[in-house]
Amino acid sequence: MGGEDFDPPYPEALARYRPNVGVVLINGHGKLWLGRRSDSPGPRNWQFPQGGVDKGEDLLAAALRELHEETGASSAALIGRTSEWMAYAFPPSHRRSRGSGRWIGQKQIWFALRFTGEDTEFDLAAHDPPEFDAWRWVGPEDVLPYVVEFKQATYERVLEAFRPLITPSPA
Repeated sequence: MGGEDFDPPYPEALARYRPNVGVVLINGHGKLWLGRRSDSPGPRNWQFPQGGVDKGEDLLAAALRELHEETGASSAALIGRTSEWMAYAFPPSHRRSRGSGRWIGQKQIWFALRFTGEDTEFDLAAHDPPEFDAWRWVGPEDVLPYVVEFKQATYERVLEAFRPLITPSPA
């Protein structure tokens, strides 16, 4: 269940999707961490921490790096991961506005991490420029209304994959 290198085999159909990792951070009450993107106005601009994988980078290491860069948090323990890449395509307007270059979307391996720290650990200004300008804990049933439409199918799959892990911590 540990790390894996950047270049595992994946279907040729995903060759033009940027390698990426995502993190579902679960607190001791079974709530999930969502951040509001600072560069995307609107009500559906919340997401889980996620980001690109550097060439040769271990996927778990990338997930932990992205979590720290985007949230300031590093107190997390691995409790699960997806076994297959999950992909979504960027809408045409996103491709032009974000300078996504040769990528038509992102393929992601997702990690479920149990947050073991205190909420005071979160520092959205830890990375410059900040990825998020606000954050909140939500129940798994409350995630999708906050997420941009083109990522929703992926988020549904991720939530389903991790449903058995989204529980309060044992006392």
